[in-house]
Amino acid sequence: MRSFGTYGHVRPEQHYIVPRTTEVADFINRVKAGRYIVLFAPRQTGKTTFFRLALNTLTAEDPAYFPILLDFQTMRNASSTTFYEQLTHMIQRQIVSVFEKRRGTPSEVLTQFLEKTTLTDHFSMINFFQDLENLLNSDSQTHARTIKRVILLIDEFDGIPQTVLSDFLYSLRQIYLSQEMQCPYSVGIVGVKSISQLDYDRSVSPFNIQDEFKLPNFTPEQIQELLQQYTEEVGQAFVPEVIESIYKQTAGQPFLVNRLAQILTQELDIPKTETFTSDHFSKAHAQLLEEDNTNLTHLITNIRRDRRFETLLMRITAAEESVNFNLRDELISTLFTYGVIAKGADGLCEILNPIYLYCILQTFKPLINGLEHQYLPEDTDAGFSDYLTPAGHIDLVSLLDNFRDFIGRAGFQILQVPDTPRESVGRHLLLAYLDQFVKLVGGVMHIEVQTGRGRMDLIITHNQRKYIVETKVWRGASRYQAGKKQLAAYLKLEGVREGYYVVFDHRVEPEPRLETETVEGVKIRSYVIPVIQELPSTR
Repeated sequence: MRSFGTYGHVRPEQHYIVPRTTEVADFINRVKAGRYIVLFAPRQTGKTTFFRLALNTLTAEDPAYFPILLDFQTMRNASSTTFYEQLTHMIQRQIVSVFEKRRGTPSEVLTQFLEKTTLTDHFSMINFFQDLENLLNSDSQTHARTIKRVILLIDEFDGIPQTVLSDFLYSLRQIYLSQEMQCPYSVGIVGVKSISQLDYDRSVSPFNIQDEFKLPNFTPEQIQELLQQYTEEVGQAFVPEVIESIYKQTAGQPFLVNRLAQILTQELDIPKTETFTSDHFSKAHAQLLEEDNTNLTHLITNIRRDRRFETLLMRITAAEESVNFNLRDELISTLFTYGVIAKGADGLCEILNPIYLYCILQTFKPLINGLEHQYLPEDTDAGFSDYLTPAGHIDLVSLLDNFRDFIGRAGFQILQVPDTPRESVGRHLLLAYLDQFVKLVGGVMHIEVQTGRGRMDLIITHNQRKYIVETKVWRGASRYQAGKKQLAAYLKLEGVREGYYVVFDHRVEPEPRLETETVEGVKIRSYVIPVIQELPSTR
């Protein structure tokens, strides 16, 4: 039985795979047109799997195409001499492998040519491909023209040594523009950093003939198609709400989609006779948020590389106006390369998905904010247990009333919370406060908003009930009222009859508010909580 793959190469015979039929057809058309194709995307987005799938599809349809797959992952620190020696061995092995897969053998002339050839620089590489083209075409005349056009696919291209990068790219460009030779006929370059980010030199790109290929995240339909493969094989179905939740939380990010499916189908011990429900998804989602998988570890490592990332990311999450998506800006370009942010439909930056947003907030939330002892009033008898009803449900009104009072009790001390931008301190404290409460009472909390910009919805699940708390920063009365309507629409969509709206007011003269009203048929309790802007005078 196949499984959902999240480790190493994803193989169709072992794993469930999204076919990406439209994207594969697009890629094949570009190859047949002799394009030099580049795909640069964050790690674990399925780009290697896609290119291998597309190449396999192409060569199965038309054996005239001869694929050579290379990987520069371990080349980064190699000298120029070592690089070309290893390149020689990789190409030789790949050519032999292609013949073996096609149940054939290279001619004696081709075999001798490969054995005697050792690449030493980019000049010898150009000559090698020219000779290879002649030999393959000569060989193909005795094999019903089964070999004709070489397709060169280079994975982990950004591992290429800087000492050979520029000349290597110029050589491929020369081959592409040549009227005499067409080997390789088409090239695919796959990596994380774009060519412009590889710092080859200060001149114009040596590879301005590139055809950029964009590989989008999975669509809801593709996620359904992926999960359906499991259902057809095992007989265990997913309710539509699970598929919808997977998409909303991951925005179709391939690793996260497969990881959630992996947890659901392999790690929660759900009987195969049961249908996967929203309760099952909540458990899988909670496990994903708490684990140290490779994708989330890379995310956290990357956003900690530069202290300026925190300020930018907090600005994106706090402000509805956000930040213009400008790839000429170093910070934005780097976070985009890492797969942390994306360009919204309005041209502004947004966090890629709610799972990443949750991890970002957890990463930058101080481990100890110094105010924990003030969370509860002095006359509290049973700690956070006071905020559970006799039936064991959360009394969120009292819990949020106390949070509002806590901000008042803490006063100027909230400005002393370490390493926290002032505009984010209210949200940081609310997240820490609710997180501590939810864990103590055995609930689960996550973020459920796709852009992570301006508005943020905290979803608490406890004792088979769902509680929704929307947070914003004050941006004026009209936006405050509009936020209520947004929340009302979201509550109805989620089938929840009551919601909570917390707005942090950072103005010099804030206006605290507490309102409970019915908006479009649902009950909303709204808080406008002042956040002190400066320390008291010592004079």
